[in-house]
Amino acid sequence: MALPNAYTQYNNSKILTASPAELTLMLYDGAIKFCNIAIMGIEQKDIQKAHNNIVRVQRIIEEFRSTLDRKYPVAEDFDRVYVYLLQRLLEANLHKDPEILKEVLEHLRSMRDTWVEVMKKNKYKGA
Repeated sequence: MALPNAYTQYNNSKILTASPAELTLMLYDGAIKFCNIAIMGIEQKDIQKAHNNIVRVQRIIEEFRSTLDRKYPVAEDFDRVYVYLLQRLLEANLHKDPEILKEVLEHLRSMRDTWVEVMKKNKYKGA
């Protein structure tokens, strides 16, 4: 019983001590994980599991949108991508379509990999 509690405390500590760059990376990792779980839910005919995890991905992307710094022109480009991903997630959830989720997953992985490169170039730990 103590082991799960220790794991939770470790994860909480990791989040509380993470830099903004590391938190962004954790969010990308979470979105990828939840997207994979949603695909598995569809394949297993577990509609609730699929729905819950698609919603988790949507919430992460909404968080990314809400934290965009609009004073930089590139923020509009990111916003367009995020809006597109949210539209695709809505379609995936409505139709329980794993192919749409695989497309979203590809975009998320690409964005995560780009973020890791940005972190490396700026010498952030965790990359």
